Amino acid sequence: MGVAHAHHGHSRSHGHSRDHVHAHATRAFAIATLLNLAYTAIEAWYGFSTNSLALLSDALHNLGDVAGLALAWGAAALARRAPTSRHTYGWRRATLLSPLANALLLVGFAGALIGESIQRFSAPPQIPALPVMVVAAIGIAVNLGAAMLMHRGQEHDLNRRAAFLHLMADAAVSVAAVLAGLGMATLGWEWLDPATAVLVSLVVGVSAFGLLRESFNAAMDAVPRGIDHSEVETYLVGLEGVAAVHHVHIWSLGAGEIAMTAHLVRPLLDDHDAFLDRVTHDLDHRFGINHPTLQVEHGPGCEHDLHDRAPHH
Repeated sequence: MGVAHAHHGHSRSHGHSRDHVHAHATRAFAIATLLNLAYTAIEAWYGFSTNSLALLSDALHNLGDVAGLALAWGAAALARRAPTSRHTYGWRRATLLSPLANALLLVGFAGALIGESIQRFSAPPQIPALPVMVVAAIGIAVNLGAAMLMHRGQEHDLNRRAAFLHLMADAAVSVAAVLAGLGMATLGWEWLDPATAVLVSLVVGVSAFGLLRESFNAAMDAVPRGIDHSEVETYLVGLEGVAAVHHVHIWSLGAGEIAMTAHLVRPLLDDHDAFLDRVTHDLDHRFGINHPTLQVEHGPGCEHDLHDRAPHH
């Protein structure tokens, strides 16, 4: 084994930029959670005052959404905690566990709504169309506004993407409620209420399943979406003086940070510090890997590989 260099590629300005992003995310979650809590209270009050079971049941569903958003808010706040001697990466992975819980909530909500809708097809209840339309219209505005707060950065942050999908799903439910209320008020089609609920539930279920799969993969340290493991390895093998590459691992730390470890066999050159600076910069800008740890080896092999190949008795 040669000299090992661990290089993380986090400059002071990069750290300040990341803290700013985390602070913005926490504020966005806080605003979205409080907006939805206020809307839930308004919907529950309307439901009690009009004796509308539809509004009360949707208020109960929205209370579950508030819990999901509060979970995402808490995860974003935990991600800002500084690393300690015990939690050396800090609490960033909380932003990977929160979307997993949110995805499970969405799948459960979609399944429950389909079950309730199927029961209502046989005997659709009388629903006051106008209050449903008014409250649902408010819900569209609240959920779309909160979703826009989550849109920025959600392609790189599973926690924000989970909240974004959750809010867009709620907006879709509210749109369907307005359309159903309009159809019931003008045509007397009471079956529109369960029919639109089934349609929306299927859409929500499909999107939630995709989120569930992606968040589960992230929790299991899979290579993040959008990064080709073989392409990264090919890049490393092609670097100046690199004779071989092994132990390449890429995974998400959460909150938009991607980590990587790799062993690079580089026996003939000794400009390793400058080499590591160049590679770290390229990994960030070419692949979005912003937390690499690279070990440079001088010898022809790796003792871990030799150990793995040794016969076991």
